[in-house]
Amino acid sequence: MTTTEDQATGRSPVRVRAPGPRPFGPGSILWDEAGLHLPAIAGNSAFILQAMHPAIGTAVDRLPGFRTDPVGRAVRGFTSVQTWVYGGQAAVEEGRRLRRMHRPPSAAGQDGRRHRALSPSPWAWAHLSGYYTVLTVLRYFSRTPMTLEREEQIFEEFRGLGRILRVPERMLPTTVADYWVYFDAMLAGTLVPHPVAFEVLERMDKVAPAVPVWLRPLLVPFGLTGGRFARFVAVGTLPEGARRKLGLTWTPADERKLQAVGTATARAAPLLPERLRYTPVAYRARQAARARESLEEALIRRPP
Repeated sequence: MTTTEDQATGRSPVRVRAPGPRPFGPGSILWDEAGLHLPAIAGNSAFILQAMHPAIGTAVDRLPGFRTDPVGRAVRGFTSVQTWVYGGQAAVEEGRRLRRMHRPPSAAGQDGRRHRALSPSPWAWAHLSGYYTVLTVLRYFSRTPMTLEREEQIFEEFRGLGRILRVPERMLPTTVADYWVYFDAMLAGTLVPHPVAFEVLERMDKVAPAVPVWLRPLLVPFGLTGGRFARFVAVGTLPEGARRKLGLTWTPADERKLQAVGTATARAAPLLPERLRYTPVAYRARQAARARESLEEALIRRPP
């Protein structure tokens, strides 16, 4: 629930029910972008930003599969993220499942304080850090210019995604400007160089992502085979403040290389058939949506 006040009459505040969770579908930017192989691989910087939150880092540190089954955990996490956008009504249930999964009691972190993953601040950050990551990744790996209108639309879609994930409405910034105030404050005052963030980075070198076959030849001239690509892009798409806290260097030459990789892949990807550009879940969801639309059109045009 949110509260509004009638300024003209001075009447007492009126409680307004916040919008409920609504599944994504064709016409949204996330529907077109979230399932592409490149943004999916390049978005690993979001996991580092999440792990830098003391509560999230502490929760991840205690997950049984974090160290014993890193590949399985990565696959499950990726499937969950794809479900948020492409799962239809299953996305809403996935949001409930994630809340249930993160209900374990609080745990003591390395700072000596007790943390709970479901507390409003970490739960909101786990979601909202993704807005920064999506914008940054698309600036490098998309041929579509990142206009203010596009930023606004992605922001509104992220607010909707937050409702699917059951982020408290009061924790969702209402404007893009409010978001950047929130993001800068989190970066400066809350995020820390958590050991789990370093483990996530280290694991990228050891556990190579599932880089599509078509992408591999493009990466060879840049020396970015296997896990090197994931780590390089993750470090390059982190905000400078996060890199500084983690002691990561990023040179002008690194930046030029990332821009060159982004340009090369952004030019190549649209030339491929949809089934190669998108992850299997996204591709099938898009196929199903077109089939439903075709059926609806056929029913509308049927003879009286």
